[in-house]
Order: sequence, then structure tokens, then C-alpha cells
Amino acid sequence: MNHETQQTGNKQLQRVTYLSIAANVLILVPVKFIVGFLTGSLSLVADGVHSVTDMITDFAVLVGLHFGSQKPDADHPYGHGKLETLAAVAIALGLLVTGLGMIYYAAHDIAMGNINHPHNLVLVAAAVAIAVKEIIFRLTKAVATKYHCPAALANAWHDRADALSSVAVIAGVVAQKFGFHYGDQVAAVVIGIMVSLIATGLIRDCLAELTEKAVDEATLHQIKDVINSDTQVRQWHHLRTRAVGREIFLDLHILVDPALNISAAHEIAERLETDLHKQLTRPVNILIHVEPDIPQLRK
Repeated sequence: MNHETQQTGNKQLQRVTYLSIAANVLILVPVKFIVGFLTGSLSLVADGVHSVTDMITDFAVLVGLHFGSQKPDADHPYGHGKLETLAAVAIALGLLVTGLGMIYYAAHDIAMGNINHPHNLVLVAAAVAIAVKEIIFRLTKAVATKYHCPAALANAWHDRADALSSVAVIAGVVAQKFGFHYGDQVAAVVIGIMVSLIATGLIRDCLAELTEKAVDEATLHQIKDVINSDTQVRQWHHLRTRAVGREIFLDLHILVDPALNISAAHEIAERLETDLHKQLTRPVNILIHVEPDIPQLRK
């Protein structure tokens, strides 16, 4: 991985994460809890709890970025990238627990026959939360996608879940105004289900990476195009890929003119490595095995 690229990515990822922390501490958590307790809105209090867990996952992202970006060492020659993936798993698990907790407490409230009365202040608080969280989601997702950071991407979806949960709060208040007395609790259940589904999807994606899944089809197609564009590579096979945090690890065998000397064959491999580094959007670690183009080695 190019150290300069990694540091640039870290700074941008940290910047959007600090922005999320600031929004939660200064705006969302105080507003949601204060308004929620003043109005007795269970869904808004649940939304506030969601924002607290969102803030906790922000810190998990920062920890993952710090340790995941450490240089390879004797004990970890392939780097520490999977620590970022593990941070993403921790975030997703926290999100899942939060979602299930929302469902439980809302269902318990319905079973006890508790009826909350709608208040316009809840609508204002939820609308502010939606606007702030949607902005943070878009910023975080853009940076996470650019630098292929699974922990930041998981955190971005946590922000989107927070925004959507505020939408459910508004829906619950509107339902109450039209005479459905349990609208607030049902909204909290909807929030919980939505959050749990997002968390389950994130956990699935992280487990796929931890079990050495190949890179996505689009990236794989791009890799093949780069290899095929080199006219001095007569044939290639045994292409293998896997993702480790933000990095791609790639190895393959290439067949070249058997009349070439070692230096010339090495230059072909070096050029191919350079082309892959330039054209792929993710940092890539490459191992190329050069073979002579003879019938018994062709696949």
C-alpha cells in the first residue's frame, strides 16, 4: 500500500468521523433526549439511544483506522487491514443490539397499554435530525467508498439508519394525530426492524471479507482488462484476489516469450504491476509469477 495514499485517506476518513461525533454531541443527542423526555415520545428517545450508539461507533471507526493503518511488521507481514473489518463487525453488532432493543421496549410499551400523546416539538426535532444525519451519511459514504474502508462504510449506513429512524418518528406522530394511539410505539418497532436489517447486511459483508472472499466483479473485470491490454503477456492464469481492509492482495501467473532473458521478463512483470497500481482505485499488493510460454505450461 502506498503510504502517502493511506495517510491521505486516513485524514479524510477521520475528518468525516469527527464531524459525525460533533453533530451527535452538540445537536442530535441533546435535542432527541430533551424533547423525547419532555414530550414522552418513546420513539424519539429510542432515536436518541440510536444516536448514542452511532457516536460510540464513530470512536470504533477511529480506533480501527489507527490500528488498521499500521505498517506491516514481523508478526503481521500482510499488514493490519483486517482490524478495520473487525471494527466494522463491532459497529454492526452494536447496531443489531440497538435495533433489537428498540423492538423489545416498544413492544413492552404496547403490551402495558401506555399511550403517548403527539407533540409538534417531536416533529421539529426529528426533522432537524434527518437533515443533519443525511448530510453526514452522504459525506461519510463518499469518502468510505473512495478509500474502500469497510468500517467507515458501516458507520455511514449507521448514520443513514439514524436518519431513517427519525423519519419513522415523524410517521408515528402523524399516525397518532389521525387517531392511531400506538403510532409512536409502532414507529419505534419499525425503527428497530430497519436497524436490525441494516446491521445483518453489514455483518454478512464483513464475514465474506474475513473468509477471504474475492474482490467484487467490477474490480475483477478491471484487473483482467489491465492484464489483457499488455501485448507482451501471451497468456495468464491462476489469478487470485482477496481484500484485506482497504487493500487488495492479488497474485497471478503470466506466460511470456521463452526466448526473453530474465531481465526482459522481469521488466514485463514490473510494467504490469505499475499499470495495475495506476488503474485500480484501491491500494493493491501484487505478486506475479513469470513463466515461459510453452505448451505444457499453458492452461
